[in-house]
Amino acid sequence: MDVIIVGFATYLAYLLRFNFEIVELNQFNYFLGIGINMFSCFIALLVTRSYAGIVRYTGLQDGLRVFYSLVIAHVITCVANLLYHYNYSKNLIPYSVILIAFLASFLFLFQYRLLIKNLFSYYRATTNEKSRILIFGAGQLGIVTHQLIEGSNDSNYRVVAFLEDNPHMVGKKLNGTPIYNGAELSDLLKTLEIAELVIAVTNISVDRKNDIVDICLDNEVKIRTVPKVDQWVKGELSLNQIKEINIEDLLGREAIELDNEVVRNQLLGKRVCITGAAGSIGSELVRQVAKYKPAALILIDQAESALYDIEREFEGIREVEFYVADVTNYNRIDAIFADHKPEIMFHAAAYKHVPMMERNPIEAVLCNIIGTKNLADLAIKYQVEKFVMISTDKAVNPTNVMGCSKRIAEIYVRSLNNYLSLKEEGGTSFVTTRFGNVLGSNGSVIPFFQKQINSGGPVTVTHPEITRYFMTITEACQLVLEAGAMGKGGEIFIFDMGKSMKIVDLAKKMIQLSGLQLNRDIEIVFTGLRQGEKLYEELLANKENTVPTHNNKIMIAKVQEYDYNRINDCVEELRAAISNNMDDYQIVSIMKTIVPEFRSNSSRYQILDKDSSTSSSN
Repeated sequence: MDVIIVGFATYLAYLLRFNFEIVELNQFNYFLGIGINMFSCFIALLVTRSYAGIVRYTGLQDGLRVFYSLVIAHVITCVANLLYHYNYSKNLIPYSVILIAFLASFLFLFQYRLLIKNLFSYYRATTNEKSRILIFGAGQLGIVTHQLIEGSNDSNYRVVAFLEDNPHMVGKKLNGTPIYNGAELSDLLKTLEIAELVIAVTNISVDRKNDIVDICLDNEVKIRTVPKVDQWVKGELSLNQIKEINIEDLLGREAIELDNEVVRNQLLGKRVCITGAAGSIGSELVRQVAKYKPAALILIDQAESALYDIEREFEGIREVEFYVADVTNYNRIDAIFADHKPEIMFHAAAYKHVPMMERNPIEAVLCNIIGTKNLADLAIKYQVEKFVMISTDKAVNPTNVMGCSKRIAEIYVRSLNNYLSLKEEGGTSFVTTRFGNVLGSNGSVIPFFQKQINSGGPVTVTHPEITRYFMTITEACQLVLEAGAMGKGGEIFIFDMGKSMKIVDLAKKMIQLSGLQLNRDIEIVFTGLRQGEKLYEELLANKENTVPTHNNKIMIAKVQEYDYNRINDCVEELRAAISNNMDDYQIVSIMKTIVPEFRSNSSRYQILDKDSSTSSSN
């Protein structure tokens, strides 16, 4: 076909050159000229194999191959023309005809490929039943997504429109596809009979994303999202990467603007120790700290298997040391510190599950309180520059053993910092950060709900009014690094968590995102509050207020001051109580003495609050 088309283009070139005057045309042996050019094209096609492309996927590269083939073909024709002129003292083909034939041949060869490609696409579109897709975002990412969907032979989708919030783009067309106003989404889903919506925007706000998802869910339209460019496999986007949107995408917030230079100055070339390094927060801290090129990373955790996974991740990096160790074992940690003498410390080791600690208060005291005291005391002994402790919003007005244990740890660390400042001893600055619930962490509610949904339900929620704050693991670790960099000592940093969310609403949205209908495909069952659980989490206690920092999402809590000697005696009293095999009630009673605002909720320890109120009234 290519050779025949070149022959036609060459004949047309003769006609154009001689203004369609047949008499003048007959003066040249144009049949021989056409034959020579066709033969030259045949040789060039064999060399470049430009004929071997799959026509329905024709693109720019195919056009370039056709161009190269024609250049070779017409160079051969020119050589033949020179030889003919040398033997017969005249040209076989006028050079003007060769030029016209070259241009015409390229036009015809490339255009017929594009024509077949478009006819094939039209045939597929009319014969196959395809899901109608709306792409939110007409930028570069939206264009790539459109080309991928429309150009894939395996795609069962058809893009019918783009959606844009940018008014300058509304009303225009992109690759022949109209662009509509984002405000018309609800109406467009119905009028255009949209089956799925693909979000192809990287800088969309979380609030806007939630608005889009809510409208789509109300209209039973599936939502997918395109990953960021840096997450594409080998720099290319594939259909398999356009995933259904998940709940984590809707609960995150705008990224923290991290002062990387300050953090880099804090960590570059330093010996950094991270406890709880195999946990959700700890492992992400390890990854982020490693980017700032510390002199050494000393990673401590008692979870052998999880720590082994981190070791495999950092395999071959000599500056990272791994220790299976328990922070409650003073001598073991002392030996590690003696070997490495850390300069910066991030304390993420803790027991965190509320019901589990409610049943095992001694373990909560040992790990969360005694373990923190061990580390803090050793930090002073080995002159650690900065000690950053990770706390929780459950430490505020605690209603459970876990929250109270973290509050006592906060009090000990802060009072120790103030005590050292007064005595002008040591050089360690102690800083605390408070988090809400972390998305995707071990034992968090989202994977638990997803598992229940996958198994057909029911989804269990403790109470219809229970609410929680959420943040991503990345956000949490950025806050730790920022706090470690800006903290001077004694601060408790809290994070602007945004709005708290009802857990039942979270469950409903996860059910909808899974393509199921509430109460038809799957049910929500309320099981009642668990031991120590409260309806609403707080970031600040009643007597606390906040002071802003240079980062508008990070604040410093103004908290009640405690005497170090008294709190140290209280912690030692807890240690002695455990050594003397006191029961759970006695241990919790001492904790309530240290933290008077600790009032148990849905717990067997509520009896201690009643006894306390009775005795105080007497």
